[in-house]
Amino acid sequence: MNKLSVNKKNPLTRRRFVKMSVQGGAAALLISNGMVYGKSSDKIKVGLIGCGGRGTRAGIIDCAQSSPGVELVAMGDIFEDHVKSAPEQIKTNLQKRGLSVKDIYKVTPETTFVGFDAYKKVIACDVDMVILTTPPYFRPEHLRAAVEAGKHVFMEKPVAVDPVGVRSVIESSDMALEKGLAIVAGTQLRRLKSYRETIRRIHNGDIGDFTGGQVVRSGGGMRDWRIEEKTRKPEWSDMEYHIRRWLFWTWLSGDFVTEMHVHNLDIMNWILQSHPVKCMGVGGRQVRTEKEYGNAYDHFAVEYEYPNDVRIEYIGTQIDEFTYRSDQRVTGTQGSVYIDSGNGIIKGSSPWKFEGEQQNPSVLQYSEMIDSIRNGKPLNEGRQIAESTMTAIFGRMSAYTGRALKWDWAMNASKLDLTPGEMEFGDLPDMPVAMPGITKLI
Repeated sequence: MNKLSVNKKNPLTRRRFVKMSVQGGAAALLISNGMVYGKSSDKIKVGLIGCGGRGTRAGIIDCAQSSPGVELVAMGDIFEDHVKSAPEQIKTNLQKRGLSVKDIYKVTPETTFVGFDAYKKVIACDVDMVILTTPPYFRPEHLRAAVEAGKHVFMEKPVAVDPVGVRSVIESSDMALEKGLAIVAGTQLRRLKSYRETIRRIHNGDIGDFTGGQVVRSGGGMRDWRIEEKTRKPEWSDMEYHIRRWLFWTWLSGDFVTEMHVHNLDIMNWILQSHPVKCMGVGGRQVRTEKEYGNAYDHFAVEYEYPNDVRIEYIGTQIDEFTYRSDQRVTGTQGSVYIDSGNGIIKGSSPWKFEGEQQNPSVLQYSEMIDSIRNGKPLNEGRQIAESTMTAIFGRMSAYTGRALKWDWAMNASKLDLTPGEMEFGDLPDMPVAMPGITKLI
């Protein structure tokens, strides 16, 4: 990945950057002396921050399946009903995987927390690592708190919703590197053997120099997502309703190009070993227009320009009955490649097709993280996922405003901060759907 420069002169209205207090040599000494969790311990004590579907059905379950010695010892969420339902959901899902509830589930009433500050209380518990599965808006703040407290972090993608958040994540990731802490992101496609084998061959030169490519991810409108919270209850404030329906509010999810399609854009960055340098996007909201779908778009198209004038065309939709696709294609001077979650096909001077077996990438990502912690060589994917998240945000910003953008400006100069106000239940300002040519570039 290209190394990004962070403009530290930018005033941040939401997330305040802190200076790194640990020098590289000192961090290395900590690791070598076993002061960071090392292979001598047989337990990994985990705190779960975010008790919605991702946290209780996949997050902690995949983590527990991945490695022996995983114990869930603390958890928290903004909403009391999510916390109350979490124990039974987690225990049931552990049993479905054939995992021991009594050996893994160690949460007590004293280590169960509710509220906007629940994340702080989970982090303050005796945990080695935390799993962050709250809405993406909260990721930069929660990551910063965990790293400052010396905790390893698994964080779901995406890791921010705006440039201010991306810059914060990069700062926290650099701090984690200095402290010898692991940061692994939920970009599980990178763990698929088909992707790893195919991209290794691409990087070996099997299709020559890149000339262009395409990213496509199209599918349904997610109309049944959290259907039990789709209709607003009279007692719910604006803030509560937004957070319960976070997928459809840009300030919480980053819109679907960021929240979901970051997976596919991340793969393209991996293939090209770079982030884009320019983009021009378009999009809109044509079908999914009801008020319960917040202010999110239902289609995007973005032209990304990478170094050496390589153009990548991205198309994304969330529209019911739309033809499903999720793949990447790249052309080169000596061939082309098609790659998706099960296939890797190279055509040209070095033809090849993936025919191996896959492992469960959602479990493998935790296994590789925990192995790295125990071996004293913690993985740090923070900057990598921050760049991929920014790739999606970058395209959304262009589509929302109708303006072609340069990466360096968006990353280093944009002051876009989607924070709507104080993090408390109450009223929120009006958040209209973005209109190209009307919505201002910030």
